[in-house]
Amino acid sequence: MTPKKPVHRGAGLFGEPSLETKPVALPTWRANIDGGSRGNPGPASYGVVIRDPRGEIVARLKKYIGRTTNNVAEYYGLIAALDYAQSNNIRALRIESDSELMVKQMRGQYKVKSPDLKPLFERAKKMSQTFSTFRIDHVYREQNKEADALANEAMDEADGKSPASTAVAEPRAPRSETIKVRARFRSGILYPLEDVNLPDGAEVEILLKPTTSKS
Repeated sequence: MTPKKPVHRGAGLFGEPSLETKPVALPTWRANIDGGSRGNPGPASYGVVIRDPRGEIVARLKKYIGRTTNNVAEYYGLIAALDYAQSNNIRALRIESDSELMVKQMRGQYKVKSPDLKPLFERAKKMSQTFSTFRIDHVYREQNKEADALANEAMDEADGKSPASTAVAEPRAPRSETIKVRARFRSGILYPLEDVNLPDGAEVEILLKPTTSKS
């Protein structure tokens, strides 16, 4: 039986077999996220810690999101991390969360049955597909302390408590006072561009300014 000749995938400049090149691995950024709710549902917020490929912290994000559940707050944290990565042209991202439910839903291991979570899940899933490399992993709470601390700070600040002490906070503005706040709309979420301390139940009026096209 005649032995088969080796098959070359291509030839180089002088006819020798060309070497296959492996794709270059992109530098991976890491985001630890956490969402919390006191009362569940109750006052809720999220915390996000972003690390560059060297492991150094480059951003700490936190935000009070009103009265909702732990799971909703977790998804808000995930979307905030994804939004940061997209805004900073990050192509490879790893998410770490201590929410086993959210992680398994994003991996397709659990179905999303809650009507409150479905739109958030769909938005996060769509955003995650824009990255060249994306993964989400479950970690224990002990490995997620920094993100958890940020989420608690946001809730404390919204409740008028200083995260570092029990000093009396400045009084909140009354509801009758009109406050203009600049904000940016991205991926279905309105992000204020400055700190706003509003009481629960405050009504917000959104004024959309027409965009002018450059000629």
